[in-house]
Amino acid sequence: QVQLVESGGGLAQAGESLRLSCTASGRIGSINAMGWYRQAPGKQRELVAAITTGSSADYANSVKDRFTISRDNVKNTVYLQMNSLKPEDTAVYFCKADVTTWFGVRHSYWGQGTQVTVSS
Repeated sequence: QVQLVESGGGLAQAGESLRLSCTASGRIGSINAMGWYRQAPGKQRELVAAITTGSSADYANSVKDRFTISRDNVKNTVYLQMNSLKPEDTAVYFCKADVTTWFGVRHSYWGQGTQVTVSS
């Protein structure tokens, strides 16, 4: 009913920047919180950043002052601007959206993930 499509991952060198995008489509009534998570090999998925409908944002300590989350409520899109990338940022990045569908059902949806690899 709802699909999230991510883009913008890839390969970067340490110190460089990447920008991730995630667009939601389908039977969307409204989108509440949106967020980015990441999962490195052998590790649990962790929250990177989250943003409310009113654009109040929270960040993991490891990315504060380097990453910026933003959203376009008209386009149903959330972005993650990643600056000063480090090798430890290497992971698969997933977006998540808390959606209320046309039918009034509230559910969290995940994107398929996009790989970010940072070389030293």
